[in-house]
Amino acid sequence: MTTLVALIMFSAGQTAAHAQNYMTQMHQPARNTVYESKLRHQVAFLSDTICGGRATGTRGNVEAACWLQREFSKIGLLKFGDSYAKRIYAGQGKIGRNIMGMLPGSNHFPKKQYVIVGAHFDHLGELDGRLYPGADANASGTVALVNLAKMLSTTRMIGKSHDSNVIFVAFDGREHDLAGSRALWRMIENGELLDPQTGNPITRKQIALMVNIDQIGSTMSPLKSGREDYIIMLGTESLKPIKRDLLDACNRMFAIDMDIDLTYYGSENFTKVFYRLSDQRVFVENGIPAVLFTSGITMNTNKTRDNAESINLEILRKRIYLIYHWLDKML
Repeated sequence: MTTLVALIMFSAGQTAAHAQNYMTQMHQPARNTVYESKLRHQVAFLSDTICGGRATGTRGNVEAACWLQREFSKIGLLKFGDSYAKRIYAGQGKIGRNIMGMLPGSNHFPKKQYVIVGAHFDHLGELDGRLYPGADANASGTVALVNLAKMLSTTRMIGKSHDSNVIFVAFDGREHDLAGSRALWRMIENGELLDPQTGNPITRKQIALMVNIDQIGSTMSPLKSGREDYIIMLGTESLKPIKRDLLDACNRMFAIDMDIDLTYYGSENFTKVFYRLSDQRVFVENGIPAVLFTSGITMNTNKTRDNAESINLEILRKRIYLIYHWLDKML
C-alpha cells in the first residue's frame, strides 16, 4: 500500500511538472525578449545624464519621451491619432507629454474592452546642481512597461488573442500632482481617446482595469530578511473575487517563486496611503479597478544615489515575467 501511494504521488508530481513545463514553453518566445543585458542598457539610458533626471518640461524628459516613442514604434503599438505623444500641462508653465500606444486584443476582431498598463517616466531632474537619476523611481517601471508591451506583442504575433485591448501609457507629470494620469482621464471623459482600430471613443465603462508599475527594480526593502526575490501588489480588493489569487497562482504555475505581499509590509494604514500615492489613484477615484506593482520605497528613493548600479536586474527580470503571466491571464 505504501508503494502504491508513493507511485500515485510520484505520478501526480510528474503530471504537475509536465504541465508546468508545457505552460512555460508556450510563453518562451515572449520570455526570450527580456534579458538582463537589455534591461541594463535601458535602465542605464533613462538614468544617464542625457536624460538629466527626466523632470517634466526639461530637455532630458524629451530625450526619454523620444526613446519611448521609438520603442513603441519598434514593438508595433498602434498610435492614438498621428503620434504616440499626447501633450499635457503640468502647471507652473511646464508642458509634458504622455506616451501612449495600444496593442489590440485581436488583429481580426476589434474588442470593446480595455486594460490600461501604466508607469510614470518623469522624475526630479536636477536640483541645486545635483542629478537625481531616478533609476528605481521610475526608470525601472518604465523599462518594465516597455518590456511587457514587447512580451504581449510577441504572444500576439504567434497567434494568441485576448478579450481586452491593452493601452500602454508612460505617464509624464507624476511629480506634478499626477498631471499625466489626470490628463488621460480627461481625454476619456471628454470622448477624446479614440480607438486606433475603430475610431470610436473609449468610454469609462469599457475600461476593465488599470495596472500601474512604480519602483520595481530594488531589493533593498525585502518582505523577509534574506529574500531579495519579492514583489508587492496593492489593490487586489478592487478585482473580482475569482481573480484575487491569480498572482499567486501564476507565481507557482510558472515556477517564478517570488515572495508576494498584497499589503504594504503588513500595515493596513500604510497600504491605504501607498495605494493612493501614484497614478492608479486617478482611476481608483473614478471607480476603475486598479492595482499597483512595486518593490517599495527604499533609502535610495528620491536620492542622488538612485542610479542604475542600484538595480537588481535579475530580480527585475523575474518581476517582469510574473506581471506578464498575470496580465496574460487577466486579459
